[in-house]
Amino acid sequence: MKSFKYVLIVVLLLTAYYLISPLFRVIEINEEFPSSSQQMIENEFDSQQIIVKRSELQARKHKVKGSVLLIENNENRILRFEDFETVNGPNLHIYLASDETVENFVDLGPIKATKGNVNYELPRDLDLEKYNTVLVYCVPFKAVFSLAELQVSF
Repeated sequence: MKSFKYVLIVVLLLTAYYLISPLFRVIEINEEFPSSSQQMIENEFDSQQIIVKRSELQARKHKVKGSVLLIENNENRILRFEDFETVNGPNLHIYLASDETVENFVDLGPIKATKGNVNYELPRDLDLEKYNTVLVYCVPFKAVFSLAELQVSF
């Protein structure tokens, strides 16, 4: 009976560590974009690249800072998080969804960073009229940390 208690305590401690420890980890990445993002914002058009959509991130379950840009060129579509900052969490993913209900979405994979400037390459055949809401989503808790509704950039 005592060994069962010890096993239960160890399992509870490991579970608590898995769920709570990410909150204290900051992962910072500053990925370059092929052309200066500031130049693209000012000109809105580079001979190769266009900022098609842009939105500020909005907090849901946790505070967030930064903006999301949808950038297209002849070959690629990039979802770029700029001046991004959020708390970490267990198993955070970036979703492109039809709305914030998380019923219809495309998983872009695990979050690369909780701070900085980060690029996510998008499939060319992805319908961005349908999937126009960017979510920072915590898979184990089924919680939307933050979101951005992509708007046409002018």
